[in-house]
Amino acid sequence: MANGTWSVIGLIGAMAEEIELIEAKLEGLEATEKAGIRFLEGHLHGKRVVLCKSGVGKVNAAVCTQLLIDRFGVEAIVFTGVAGALEPSLEIGDIVISTDCQQHDIDASPLGFPRGTIPFADASVFPADARLIEVAAEASRVGFSGRAVQGRVLSGDQFIASRDTVRLLHEELQGACTEMEGAAVAQVAAMNGVPFVVIRSMSDKADGSAHVNFAEFTQLAAKHSSTIVEEMLKRL
Repeated sequence: MANGTWSVIGLIGAMAEEIELIEAKLEGLEATEKAGIRFLEGHLHGKRVVLCKSGVGKVNAAVCTQLLIDRFGVEAIVFTGVAGALEPSLEIGDIVISTDCQQHDIDASPLGFPRGTIPFADASVFPADARLIEVAAEASRVGFSGRAVQGRVLSGDQFIASRDTVRLLHEELQGACTEMEGAAVAQVAAMNGVPFVVIRSMSDKADGSAHVNFAEFTQLAAKHSSTIVEEMLKRL
C-alpha cells in the first residue's frame, strides 16, 4: 500500500442481503471455501476485491477477517451491512461510518475494569483508518442521497431490543449504532496492522420495534450500504 492505495481490498457482510448486490457485479469471479466461509475473488470498478459473508456474530467475523488477511492477502477491509441506531437522531436508512469500534458486551466490571474494556489488553477501542473514513464520507455524498454520519460502532453477540439498553450504550459507551460483528473485524484488523472501516445502514431503532421493521428495511439498508461501497471502490 502506498499513499492510501491498496491492491487487494476485502469486503465483508454478515448476511446474504449485504453482499449479493455486490457479488452480482463482480468480474472474473473465482470462489474458494475455507472454514465454511465462501470467499469470492474478482474485480469491481477496476479494483481487485475479495468478497465474503462472515456469518452473524463476533467469532464468525474474527475468523473471516483473519482468513482474508492470511489466505488472500487483503491490504484493507470494508465491513458493510445493517445495524440498530443508538444515536436518537438517526433514522432507518441513515448511514454510520465508523470512527472506531468497541465491544459492548465484554464486561469485567466486578474486577474493576470499565464496561467495554478488554482486561489486560493494550486497547479496547479500535480506530478506523482515516483515509477509508474520508473515502466513505465522499462516497456517501455522491452515491447515497440520505444522511450519513461518523461515529462509534458498538458490537456484541446480542440483538438489542430494549430502550433502556439503547440509552445506556449511547450514554455510557458513546455508541452511534449497535450490531454484532464490527468490533471483532476491527480488533483483528488492528492486531494485523490492516486498515479498516465499518459502514452500517440503520435497519431499526434498536428499541423493541425490530420485529415490525427489520425484515422490511434490511433490503433497503443493504442497498444503501452496497451503493456506498461501490462508490468507495471508484475512489480508492
